[in-house]
Amino acid sequence: MPRKSSKGTKTSPKAESRLEIPRLLTVQHLADLLGLTGVEVIKHLMQNGVMANLNQTIDFDTAAVVASDLGYEPVEMAMPEPTGFTREVVDGQELHPRPAVVTVMGHIDHGKTRLLDAIRQTNVMDTEAGSITQHIGAYQAEVDGRKITFLDTPGHEAFTAMRARGAKVTDIAVLVVAADDGVMPQTREAIAHARAAGVPIVVAINKIDKAGANLDRVKQQLAEEGLLIEEWGGDTICVPVSAKMKQNVSELLENILIVAEMLELKAPVDCLASGVVIEAELDKSKGPLATVLVQSGTLKLGDPVVVGDTWGKVKAMFNDAGKRVKKAEPATPVKILGLNGVPQAGDPCTAVASEKEARSWVQKRQQERQLESLRPARTLTLDRLLADTEEGQPKQLSLILKTDVQGSIEPIRTSLEQLETEDTKVRIIHAGSGGITEGDVLLALASKAIIIGFDTAPTPGAQSLAQLEGVDIRRYSVIYDLVDDIQRAIKGMKEPSYAEVIQGHAEVRAVFSSSKYGKAAGVYVTDGKLRRDDMVRVLRRGEVVYEGTLASLRRFKDDVKEVTAGYECGVGVSGFKAFQEGDTIEDYRMERVDESET
Repeated sequence: MPRKSSKGTKTSPKAESRLEIPRLLTVQHLADLLGLTGVEVIKHLMQNGVMANLNQTIDFDTAAVVASDLGYEPVEMAMPEPTGFTREVVDGQELHPRPAVVTVMGHIDHGKTRLLDAIRQTNVMDTEAGSITQHIGAYQAEVDGRKITFLDTPGHEAFTAMRARGAKVTDIAVLVVAADDGVMPQTREAIAHARAAGVPIVVAINKIDKAGANLDRVKQQLAEEGLLIEEWGGDTICVPVSAKMKQNVSELLENILIVAEMLELKAPVDCLASGVVIEAELDKSKGPLATVLVQSGTLKLGDPVVVGDTWGKVKAMFNDAGKRVKKAEPATPVKILGLNGVPQAGDPCTAVASEKEARSWVQKRQQERQLESLRPARTLTLDRLLADTEEGQPKQLSLILKTDVQGSIEPIRTSLEQLETEDTKVRIIHAGSGGITEGDVLLALASKAIIIGFDTAPTPGAQSLAQLEGVDIRRYSVIYDLVDDIQRAIKGMKEPSYAEVIQGHAEVRAVFSSSKYGKAAGVYVTDGKLRRDDMVRVLRRGEVVYEGTLASLRRFKDDVKEVTAGYECGVGVSGFKAFQEGDTIEDYRMERVDESET
């Protein structure tokens, strides 16, 4: 952040000379640029309220204050942009159909892993059927010659963690619900995470082979969660399956393909690849390994790649069956070797033109992240979320509600939803009982939501993550306090109403040239008053010809703030030069209306 310059004379003999300063640099580096000792620079920083040692990194704004004090004109050093770096789809690239990327989610022990294994065994060659343990966190199934890519992620929290870091990797979510167990807490969480991601949901009711299976009960529970299945008049596809018996697995895949067709998924093929890291590890013998889902373009053997804060050259690629491959097209998962470090899940992976370019981009990314770490965290507070809503759009307050007992959810949900106004919508993204978890914090981060805890507390891990990411957790023990707090926030952020108040009128009696405004007017204030910087209209024969700001107001040779009725003055209106004698200038202001008094 820019800091106020310390007072005193500039000591540098090189007054007004330009000094290029990097976006990030150490105190010692700044001392070298200024030709001073490190101690002298530290003293100047202290005078400006900055405590730093020689090896500490500071940003350009902080360094610029010191340089300015010493008589330099600080200029931020421009980093050369590498050529050929493809972040987005290249304009004009031909798009080709690609497989859908599917994530399977649901409550623990409802059969997610068994279903994934059943899909894999049903759709691969017999020689690969025994190689389930070789899969790489993502794999492809084939139905009637068409492929589907499945992400084998450890539940909805990992799914949302990647999305919170900006990685949107999933096209379709498959929700697994056990026919004998029904909708459970983690089922509701999975629904909330899929909805927050904005992806269509396909329901797989598993374990239909068990004695206690009750399909109608599960369908009713799904309807209560807002997932009305097709046979009940809704639009949610629901397929009863038995992963254990491999029953209806093919039907599930066919329905996934139907949803994929409706999405019309396409991506460019003939360009440098870009994708996202699904998982990464450090292998003792092979070094850093990263599982990458290619999202556009084609990743080829030998391509230089930038992966998060690491880079390398693709020395080898393996598909989900462990076989070496030479290329990977969109929606294809591959494990790659050749990186110089281990990236994080959710990191972007992009192929570039050369190793030199890869090194350059990694350096730039590292500097950007270091600069970001120097800035204060942007907290997701209640008022800020409401204020940040795009202009012209209804404000939306997204909440995650956690309570001590299940019975408290409905009355609180009802009370909060009743606070909706025409301008502000209240959306309960997820509601559940129990402690506030790291998954709740990740969901809030990805969905820009506030967490409301009623008679419940965050886990230590959730509290730490919330502080790190700047997620607002509000805790209450009295429902009235909770509702009043939200109501005050909504009322405070509601778009205010304004009424127009006419301040005065003036008649244009002369028009003359102005060096600053081009044309100015000599006017006589007929009623009220004119105030500098007020809004004004220029009226000609009763019609508005211009609206702007009263930028200049002069009496004789003096600038004045206002002129009242009965006096003459000279005026200039910003952006207007076409005054004519006889025009009327109408001065007005907008006053806020206190709706509580109406």
